[in-house]
Formats: sequence, structure tokens, C-alpha cells
Amino acid sequence: MSPQNLKKSLTNWDLVSVNPIDKNWDWKTLFCFWGVNIQSVIGFSLITSLYVIYDLNSFVVFFGTILGALLVFIFSNLIGKLSQKNGLPFVVLLRSSFGVTGAKYLGLIRFFVGVFLFGIQTYFLSKAFSYLIRIAIFSTEPTILDKEIFLIFFLGMNLIDWTSIIIAIILQGFLFSAGMNMNKRIIIFSAIAVYFGMLFFFLSVLLSDVKFTSQAFLNILNTQNFLDKKNFGPIITVTSTVFAYFSVVILSFGDFTRYVKDESQLKKGNLSLVLNLLIFSFFALFIVSGMDAFLKQDPENLNRILTNPTDIIGKLDNLFLVVLALIFIIIASASTNLIVNFIPSQYTLVNFLPFSLSIRSAGVIISILGFIIGIFWLTFLSQVGALSFIDTFGAFFGPLFGIMIFDFYFIQKSKINNKDIYSLENNGIYYYSGGWHIKAVYSVIIGFIFSASTIWNTNLMFLQSFSWIIGAFIAGFTYYLLAKE
Repeated sequence: MSPQNLKKSLTNWDLVSVNPIDKNWDWKTLFCFWGVNIQSVIGFSLITSLYVIYDLNSFVVFFGTILGALLVFIFSNLIGKLSQKNGLPFVVLLRSSFGVTGAKYLGLIRFFVGVFLFGIQTYFLSKAFSYLIRIAIFSTEPTILDKEIFLIFFLGMNLIDWTSIIIAIILQGFLFSAGMNMNKRIIIFSAIAVYFGMLFFFLSVLLSDVKFTSQAFLNILNTQNFLDKKNFGPIITVTSTVFAYFSVVILSFGDFTRYVKDESQLKKGNLSLVLNLLIFSFFALFIVSGMDAFLKQDPENLNRILTNPTDIIGKLDNLFLVVLALIFIIIASASTNLIVNFIPSQYTLVNFLPFSLSIRSAGVIISILGFIIGIFWLTFLSQVGALSFIDTFGAFFGPLFGIMIFDFYFIQKSKINNKDIYSLENNGIYYYSGGWHIKAVYSVIIGFIFSASTIWNTNLMFLQSFSWIIGAFIAGFTYYLLAKE
């Protein structure tokens, strides 16, 4: 390609269509993908809290969870098919709806959210490393921790904390930037390892006293009056909560499905989310109920049931189990960070500067920004309500999704011009008006207003779990009315 033509092209080797030979993801890989998404500290706490904290009928939570997973299945198939069929990442497909320049800037919304959450997740991941370092030091020479150097804090962190966050950022940046084949191995290893870890802890709790722990598990299952009409509202609430948990993954799901062999494998893999939720929920609930039963034998632990894995670890007296649990938390947290935050941020950043960046160089930038966000999280960012602004940026995700779906299936008739999607020539079909598709921009703004109102309008906050879906349908339908011939 001549230099003159290159300037009018958005081609980048990391953004071009995947070679069919390299489409080596099957349903088993997607099973691990969805497993990694649920195998986080937040996922553990969410599932167990729904069952044991909010006094809901267990069948209500069960069916609500399944319905939420089926919603994710439907939406993931819709967006995943686009990338599976064309071999393109989310942000490149965004060009067909918003124009080659519009996608460049609107894609940065996904980048900002991803990088910010990557930094926060890295901060909490570093805490697991710091606990391991403290355990190692305490096990060898406890008096070292009393030295003055460990009592000096900067930005709320001491020497061990700083060492831990540096280890966390370097380890993630190095592993995650090695390419999709390495990422695939990380995803598979993490899902299998964490499930083996949960199986180990399940057996540890069960075999400590089979009758006692089994009865504790059965006691927290509230199955009374499931058919009561009053349960309809809670089922909808649980459904929307589960969907909201996975919604951040759906928009950029194509970054992964572009490597899936065929549509059949895609659908089977997405359906495996239901199986993942069943397996994970059973293990998590049994571990929480069993541990709670043992802990409450001590009067000091009667106040509340613990659903956060880190809180449970703090109550363990067995050092081996503590270390093992921390290792599994590190594996689960890092792999979730990879899928939800790092890879989508890489693609959107490369799309913004396709002439200058590669996946590896974008990974370095993301690591640096994530490190800065991580070190300022405790003392500054968490204090100024930064997550509210991230939620607001995230309110764009549903509208972007809705417009892409309505555009691809109803306006473009499931066809993508692979030549023009990389072209900055003004006669390209995706150039629209100076590189922007104004109708799509209008639609996304309207969808965003409705979606964000559930975050900022106190009278509409009860709809916040539905904000993604609300924004998607309003923006998508508005776009269809404007764009149809």
C-alpha cells in the first residue's frame, strides 16, 4: 500500500478480519470465558448475597438467575454473531454504524471505562499479593514487619503495598499483551483452576462434618410460597441484577467471538453461561453456608453472615487454606480483569491510533494508566465518587449496542463491506458525513439520556438495573426510524 493510500486507510493488522485458520475457539473455550466472568470476588458476593442476605425465596433467586443468564445469552448471540461472521472486533464493527471517524471517538468511551476499572481491579488484586507477602515475612521473621520502613505510608500504601501493586501491574501487562493465543490459555487455565479450587474448598467444608454442613446448606434454602404473586417483582429484580452484572461484557463480546469457529459453537458456548451459574452458585452457597455454621459456634460471629471471600478468609485459622484461597483469588481477579477491561481497552485504543499502535504497545499504555489509577484509588478517586462518573460513561454501552444491532440486522441486512470499513475515502459507504453517521449520533445521545437518567434521577433509580436494556432499545429503535429508507 502506498504512503498516500495508507493515510486514507484505517487498516491495522490487529484490527483486520481473523484468518479462518486462527478461528480456534469452540464452545468449551466460551464455557471457560463465561466461567471467568462469574469467578470473581464480586460475582461470589453477588450470588451468595441474593440467596442469603435479602430474604428472598430460593426458587425466586434460582429462576431469576436463570432468566438473567438467558437474557445475556440472547444479547450475546446477537452481538457475537457480527464478529464471528466477519472476524472483526467490536470497535471495527462500530464503524459501520457510526462512521469510520465516529467509531474512533465513541470507541474511546469503552476505553475510558475499561482502563479505569482495570486500575481499580489491579489495586484490589494487589491486596491479595500484599497478604501473601506479609504471610511469607511473618512465617520467616515476624519482627521484620515492625521495622520503621514498613510503617511509612505514601498515598495510603506502605512498602509492601507498593511492591504488590507493581507486581500486579507488571504481571498483568506482560501476560495480557502476549496475544490472543496466550489470552485463550489464561482464560482456560483460570476457569479450570478456580473451579478445582472451589471443589477443594467445598469438599473441605463438607467433609469436616457432612451432616452438619449439609443441614446448614438446606437451612438457608427458603422455598416457601414460591407461587405467591408477590414474588413476580423480586424475580424481575434478580433477573435485572444478574443481567446488569454481565452487561459490561456484552458490548465488546465480539473481541472474543471473532475467534469462534462457527455460529453453532457460539450458541453452545453462550448457553454454557447457565451451566456456569448453576455450578458456581452451588459451590459458593455451600461454602458460605457451611463456613457460617462453623463460625457461628463462636458467639463473636453471630452478627452477620459473610458472603465476601476476603472476609471469610480473615476468619480462617488454617494458614495453608488462607494461602491457597489468596492464590485462587489472584487467578480469578486477574483473568476477569483481562476479559472485562484489558482486551476491550486494547482494541479501542488501537482503533484510535491505528497507524501508531499495536496490541502490545497499547497494552503498555493501559498498564501505565491502570497503575496511576490504582495508586490514587484509595486516597483520591474513591473519595470523589469517581465510580458514579464511570457508571455514567457506562450508560453509553446499551445505546451503542442497540444501534449496532438494529443497524446490522435491519439496515445493513447482515452485510459488511470489508473494504470500505477500513477506508477514509469520502466515497466509502461508512464515511457518511465527514466520517460521522449523524443519525446514529443523534440516536445514541437520546438513548444515553434515558439510560443515564436511571443513575442521576432519584425518582428513576429503581430502574438502574434496567438502564442498559432501556438505553439499547430506545437508541436502537430511534436509529431504525431515522435510518430506514
